[in-house]
Amino acid sequence: MAAGSSAAAAVSFGVGPFLSTSTRRPSTGGCILAFSALPVRRCSVAFPRVHQWRRRRSAAVFFVLDEAAGSDEETGREEERRKSLARAAERTARKRSERRTYLIAAVMSSLGITSMAVASVYYRFAWQMEGGDVPVTEMIGTFALSVGAAVGMEFWARWAHRALWHASLWHMHESHHRPREGPFELNDVFAITNAVPAIALLSFGFFHRGLLPGLCFGAGLGITLFGMAYMFVHDGLVHRRFPVGPIANVPYFRRVAAAHQIHHSEKFQGVPYGLFLGPKELEEVGGLEELEKEVSRRIKLYNSSDSSS
Repeated sequence: MAAGSSAAAAVSFGVGPFLSTSTRRPSTGGCILAFSALPVRRCSVAFPRVHQWRRRRSAAVFFVLDEAAGSDEETGREEERRKSLARAAERTARKRSERRTYLIAAVMSSLGITSMAVASVYYRFAWQMEGGDVPVTEMIGTFALSVGAAVGMEFWARWAHRALWHASLWHMHESHHRPREGPFELNDVFAITNAVPAIALLSFGFFHRGLLPGLCFGAGLGITLFGMAYMFVHDGLVHRRFPVGPIANVPYFRRVAAAHQIHHSEKFQGVPYGLFLGPKELEEVGGLEELEKEVSRRIKLYNSSDSSS
């Protein structure tokens, strides 16, 4: 009876070594809970393995999430890069369109004004010499005033630039000191304004004979010549609104362009306000060193733009 009870206890609790090993469940990786010392030691070894497996699984999960986040970040950077390239291409196309539009306007106006001026000079003097007498005084006065008016326009432009455009007319001239949006700017109105007296003087001198009409014709011709030169040097060479070809390689024009660029930087309180005599103005305020630096910078910029195109 006692032996039966002990056997039953052994079967029930797994005390005996033979029964405890036979009743071990391999699916748990260890053994059944029993009072034997050996199975308990096996269980104590099995549990850390379970925890170690759990740690590796969580680490793998975090690695996958981190990889997914990195992929999203890379996709975002790639999308931003594509947008930046698209904006740059759009900006370049817009600049090319603006330069093309202004180039067409500049060529048409130049050819039109040049052809009209040449035709006016030819027909005026041919008409004056129909009677056989050459009006020498009138012809000399016409050509002299042409040169005088062209030179005088430089001083007029310097004074108007300082006293009017940067003063009471700044609301119009300000468009020239800001990034331009489109092929034209409000400051271009001044060019049209200067064309009005030139056309009036040319018309009066063309349809009338005499010394006074000849002088008026010469003055209108000088203003016209200055306006064309101003357009090519200021708008083309300095601000690159259209290509100017070999003009950019003339050393004096490079200095003129550099001097006007310093005017836009306002390093010497806006000096120079003139265009063709701008280097002389900078010399008077001690800006020759800055002028030479700007000339070197523009040469490098011009060469790099030529090599890229």
